[in-house]
Amino acid sequence: MAPGDTLPPLRIPITRTLIVSGAIASRDYQDVHHDAEAARAKGSPDIFMNILTTNGLVGRYLTDHFGPGTVLRKVAIRLGAPNYPGDTMELTGTVTEVDGAVVRVRVAGANRLGHHVTGTVTLTVPVTGGSAAP
Repeated sequence: MAPGDTLPPLRIPITRTLIVSGAIASRDYQDVHHDAEAARAKGSPDIFMNILTTNGLVGRYLTDHFGPGTVLRKVAIRLGAPNYPGDTMELTGTVTEVDGAVVRVRVAGANRLGHHVTGTVTLTVPVTGGSAAP
């Protein structure tokens, strides 16, 4: 693993169930994450994903790639275009720095409207054979 290495993309279908269950799991009961009428009354065409669900999906993307022993140390993300039901978000990542077991990855997640999430994640990856995996 070296700076410039890219992670394989992960395509995630954005369903109503994913949006609502993510909001419930993160105790975000804002109506725009579960009530389509309320979301429309507030100017949105439909319910949309909350940042905590996005944060969890970014973490899943990285731990799926680097392995279950991976520890997320710092997640610095910014939201852009909303994720609505029926969208597909494609997560991509590029390694920007490797310092022993500490790895920094630039992450982006895009849907039909553009970038939903961008940011940098610092993680500690398991060390195998004297170098960080994979």
